[in-house]
Amino acid sequence: MTPLLVAPWGGSQLLAIPLDVKSNAVMQGIAWFATHFIGLFKAAAESFVGLATGVIPLLLVLITFMYALTTWIGEKRVTHAVQWAGKYAVTRYTLMPLLAVIMLTNPMCYTFGRFLPERYKPAYYDATVSFVHPVTAFFPHANGAELFVWAGVSAGVLKVDSGAYARLAALYFLVGLIVILMRGLVTQGFTNFLIKRGGHEAVFQKFDEDYAQGQMERTEEAVA
Repeated sequence: MTPLLVAPWGGSQLLAIPLDVKSNAVMQGIAWFATHFIGLFKAAAESFVGLATGVIPLLLVLITFMYALTTWIGEKRVTHAVQWAGKYAVTRYTLMPLLAVIMLTNPMCYTFGRFLPERYKPAYYDATVSFVHPVTAFFPHANGAELFVWAGVSAGVLKVDSGAYARLAALYFLVGLIVILMRGLVTQGFTNFLIKRGGHEAVFQKFDEDYAQGQMERTEEAVA
């Protein structure tokens, strides 16, 4: 017998609503909403537990390791390595962004641009901002807030081949380095073109002379 919902009032006419979910579209809708409403929060809770036991400890360990490594190597040595990398176009748009993103993480990594002449800063920013996602394949601490980009890239591949994670991470990382090199060189070309077209050669020549004389270093020391 199908259960009925009977109106509390008396009378010859009764409000009878079948409570059998299978035979009542309204009850089916209510049951579907309740199930998925609770299911949404259950999925969020499971995701949070996964982060708390997996990604978050990994990020904390990596951040601690990088701070310890920087302290062990010494800030001056790190600064010299960054300045050396900024001298050559290939290292300026590969090694320099790599060191910046790994050691300073996003968004502090852009501050390494202070070691470059003014004409190279736009290209350095373009290269660095393009590497904050590929770097998460091996160094998720560098951009933990947007780790979902790498997770989305790897999720589909892992469903097809669960053993392809290491190969995918390496390719993702290497392709990122190639892309930022290309972007850096192209942006540097555009910057030089715009400097010439705008008639700013003299201004940037003065910037280059100040940089060669170490004026920025003296300014930083004075501020410090």
